[in-house]
Amino acid sequence: MKTKGIVKNKVNIVTLGCSKNLVDSEVLYTQLKGNGFKVDHESKKDDAQIVVINTCGFIDNAKEESINTILRYADAKAAGMVDKVYVTGCLSHRYKDELSIEIPTVDAWFGTNELPRLLKTLKADYKHELVGERLLTTPTHYAYVKIAEGCDRPCSFCAIPLMRGGHISRPIEELVKEAKSLAKRGTKELILIAQDLTYYGLDIYKKRNLSDLLAQLSDVEGIEWIRLQYAYPAGFPMDVLDVMNERSNICKYLDMPLQSGSTEMLKSMRRGITREKTEALINTIREKVPGIALRTTLIVGHPGETEALFDETFEFVEKMRFDRLGAFQYSHEDNTHSYTMPDDIPTEIKQERADAIMELQQGISYELNQNKIGQTYKVLFDRKEGGHFIGRTEFDSPEVDNEVLVPASQFVRLGDYAHVKITSAEEFDLYGEVIS
Repeated sequence: MKTKGIVKNKVNIVTLGCSKNLVDSEVLYTQLKGNGFKVDHESKKDDAQIVVINTCGFIDNAKEESINTILRYADAKAAGMVDKVYVTGCLSHRYKDELSIEIPTVDAWFGTNELPRLLKTLKADYKHELVGERLLTTPTHYAYVKIAEGCDRPCSFCAIPLMRGGHISRPIEELVKEAKSLAKRGTKELILIAQDLTYYGLDIYKKRNLSDLLAQLSDVEGIEWIRLQYAYPAGFPMDVLDVMNERSNICKYLDMPLQSGSTEMLKSMRRGITREKTEALINTIREKVPGIALRTTLIVGHPGETEALFDETFEFVEKMRFDRLGAFQYSHEDNTHSYTMPDDIPTEIKQERADAIMELQQGISYELNQNKIGQTYKVLFDRKEGGHFIGRTEFDSPEVDNEVLVPASQFVRLGDYAHVKITSAEEFDLYGEVIS
């Protein structure tokens, strides 16, 4: 028996995983609204007739979260609280044949590139006039902009090419149109994302064209910050640094996952670069763009990582003093190159290594933040919590980096900028007072 509270023609989109998945959900959201559906994103109410779950399948923890979410809504359907449950995204793309057998109550499974089929199943038209238009699930003052899909890199540990396919760049004119549309609706910050930003343009322009894209996006009226996430170190296009210096609205910020500080491990990971070349690249970036904030991620416990090889990564972090860093335990993903190797590092050792790296980084972050006391920064305010307004500098991306807190007694507008003088600092937070 169905619950009376179901709202007919209402869709609840549930997004799991990274910002790239969030963009996909926003595109679906926009298409459904354009077809007259009532749409919520991650609604707290169980009143939608249809639930679409956009899954992540990147590592074990993400898979587990996705499966638990699917089971939760499969149970809701069995209890009459939902009419239809559809699953899309990375986990569905990779494992839909197995999952459809294990969870038969799901009405249909879709891959990462099957938006038209999903819309058709929902009895909605794919509206080409909405390409480049997007209703945001983030605060309106910032938006993630996916400039490419898929990846051509051969990294040994990574299953993304299995789920997302090869690299496909979006044309510059399409991205500029999207940026203009976002700016008209109040977006001030564009966060450029892709599996690999630095490969942008090779497929359609026959050259790495990220610098040209940045130049054109920076000309869009109303866009005050442009941020780069997920750059690949091997073959990094150095002309990007020139544009970053020339254009004041391109943040001096770069998220570049490096994965290891050991040449032997980088070779095993098939990263196409050595530690020596990595260090030279970082030094050049810092020389060409003084004051740039570098964020990276590392994988610990990859097959074959001895204690000595881990020590090389530890020493690398100690030496390079990254502004932001995350450390993750290796996940043994089937059908990847690394899956052919024994997963020979015990879980507890992986955890110890990740903890050691993060403890080291905590100390580095604290020292770097102490140096910010007394400095004044332009801060974009995202939200209010308790007794503080919380924002970010150009050196910080949403959710993963430093935040700046000012007392709620100091009036600021959410989604707007203010100049803040830093008065105190912790490992990952700055405190200050608004001066203008």
